[in-house]
Parts: sequence; C-alpha cells; structure tokens
Amino acid sequence: MTEFIRWQDILDIIVVSIIIYRVLLFIKGTRAIQLLVGVIIVLFVFYVSKKLELFTLNWILGNFVGSIIIILVVIFQDDIRRMLLAIGRSPFLRKISYIEETMFYDSIANACNIMGKRKIGALIKLDAKVNTELLLSIFYPGSALHDGATIIREGRIRAAGCILPLTQREDIDKSFGTRHRAAIGISEITDAIAIVVSEENGYISYAFRGEIYKKISGDELKSVIKELLKKR
Repeated sequence: MTEFIRWQDILDIIVVSIIIYRVLLFIKGTRAIQLLVGVIIVLFVFYVSKKLELFTLNWILGNFVGSIIIILVVIFQDDIRRMLLAIGRSPFLRKISYIEETMFYDSIANACNIMGKRKIGALIKLDAKVNTELLLSIFYPGSALHDGATIIREGRIRAAGCILPLTQREDIDKSFGTRHRAAIGISEITDAIAIVVSEENGYISYAFRGEIYKKISGDELKSVIKELLKKR
C-alpha cells in the first residue's frame, strides 16, 4: 500500500528544521555548543557500546543517558533562560510601537560623538528618546552615575548607574572591557540596543541581539538607531 506524504508531515519537518537551526544559531560561539558536542559524542559511544556488546560501558552510559534531560537542563540553564526570553520578545507576541521624532536619534548620536571626542566612557541600554545634555551630565567624569548603565525607555530615563549582566561568551575580542561585555550581555537576553562609548579611545560601538558592532561614527549610529527601532 502506497503511503502519501501529508501536508502536516511537510509542515512538521519545516518547523523542526527551523527550531534546530535557531537553537544552533543561538548557542553558536558559546560554551553550550562545546557541551552539546560532548553530549553527542557520549550518545554515539553509547550506541557503539550497545552494538559491540560492551556491557559494562553500556551500563554506565545507559545510566547517564537515562538522566540526560535533567543533565542538559542543569548544564544549559542560562542558555535556556536566554532562549525563552528571546522567544518572549518576538514581535508576534507583543505590541509594535513606533518612534516618530527624529530629534531622538540626533540626541543620542550627538551625545555619543561628544563623549567619544572627550573620551568619556558610557553604556546606554536604549529603548526610547532622550536629550543630549542629560546624557552628557549623567556620564560626566566624577559623577556617581558615570560607571553604570543608563536605561532609557518610552521617552524617559528609567534608571541610571545600573549594573548589567556580562556576557559569558568566550569568542569575543579580548580587548573588550566591562562596558562592552555588559553591552553584549544585556543584548543577549533583551531586545535592547546597547550603546558603548570607550573611555580608553573614544570609539563608539553598539550591541544588538548578542552581536557587537565596533568603531562607528555618530551619523552611522543615528541611522542604526532609527532603522532598528522602526522595525520594532
């Protein structure tokens, strides 16, 4: 009897393929990918030991494989949390908002340009509009809020002097300091745009969705902010 492929089967394959691709893309460059390779090797050895009737080895690995789900949850708990947060911030699950005033982009770009020329370090977790003078005063050297991150959302500064989670990735530039690592870290678990001004060389960078883009100009920053926020 000939069996026909149902449209549900095709949909099933497509969905599973997308999930596997997104998971691999999500953990690329992290310690999770190395651990995942280790688990695959253990499963392969378990299969071989069963075929070759290596009873002792098979019994040991069998007990390990029986608890594999719990082990994976413990090992990948941070990555699972990040993945669930990424799913939760999907544009299909939240209301889309738009920012119409171009002065917002100018304020951010101007402030970062000035701080870059003066080599004033800054870390901005961005989600809204603000003015140049306020950002300059917050990150003025000697200010109590200078070393922390400023969080901007829905047109108002929500907090300043904040400590952000550092990225745990091992493949990033070794020259990056705490600000850059914090920018990447917060962009991994939220949909924020994290802007960094280096205190050492005045370079402007920004992090988005776990990736950092270095040494951009004020005009480039303004275009990036405008483009990314309009997509939200």
